[in-house]
Amino acid sequence: MTTLYASPRAIEARDLPLTGWRLALELTGQCQLTCTHCYAMSGPAGSHGTMTGDDWCRLISHAAALGADRVQFIGGEPTMHPAFEKVLAHVTTTGMALEVFTNLYRVATPWWELFTRSGVSLAFSYYSDDPAEHARITRRPDSYRRTKANVVRAVELGIPVRAAIVEVVEGQRIEQAHDELHILGVTHIRVDYLRGIGRGTTGATEASQLCGRCGDRRLAVSPFGDVTPCVMSRWMITGNVHQCSLSGILAGQAWREVLTRIPAQGRVCAPECNPSQDGNDCAPAEQIDGE
Repeated sequence: MTTLYASPRAIEARDLPLTGWRLALELTGQCQLTCTHCYAMSGPAGSHGTMTGDDWCRLISHAAALGADRVQFIGGEPTMHPAFEKVLAHVTTTGMALEVFTNLYRVATPWWELFTRSGVSLAFSYYSDDPAEHARITRRPDSYRRTKANVVRAVELGIPVRAAIVEVVEGQRIEQAHDELHILGVTHIRVDYLRGIGRGTTGATEASQLCGRCGDRRLAVSPFGDVTPCVMSRWMITGNVHQCSLSGILAGQAWREVLTRIPAQGRVCAPECNPSQDGNDCAPAEQIDGE
């Protein structure tokens, strides 16, 4: 699909500089798992949307030219996009840091070389040291074994990794999962609470479930090209990169209006849950190097 920012051109003075910004790119809504709390309601029947590999690469180049310095691939399971390898390799040519937020359920052999490239890191969700409890949350019986094995491999290869443990069910073995990850060599571990978004909805107003940092030098792009302040605030669409440049969207009235609807304060996690971070982001929004 044609995108307006795709034509080669010099960056004009009116373009909004993105220095210090992070982009969360939701490559696909497809995932091998159907986690009970998934904010994106992803699963095997999810869609890759309308963004092709070339579309993603053009968007990434545009963002890099505007000064963005961090990109996150998320989903869905980003590795399931047909052009995943191509788009990842493209990011590594831009100088931007890249985090792949993956379930680590399946890692094809060629991907390990990509993951070891300079500036690339991994993030993953982990739920329990008990395979049965882990499976009840992911709805995939072999997810614990496969994810754990790939965590071990990533640590062995020296790939920077961080883990997000989401408290989903009462009595969940959070502390034991944390301890197990630490033993495996994972040092960046964040514990987050269940947010009432997507499958995790509790009936609360969705905006109240946000951390309050959406749109603060960050944005998200959906598989269909929709631009929102964060993957968690996915209903707050401010434009579409198939129809307008990213810089044009961020300079537009819709973006400004949406930011006024973001709660001024969010639920702050306890300091001990994430000592290496600023402690006020939702788990997907954080990256190893923090702010």
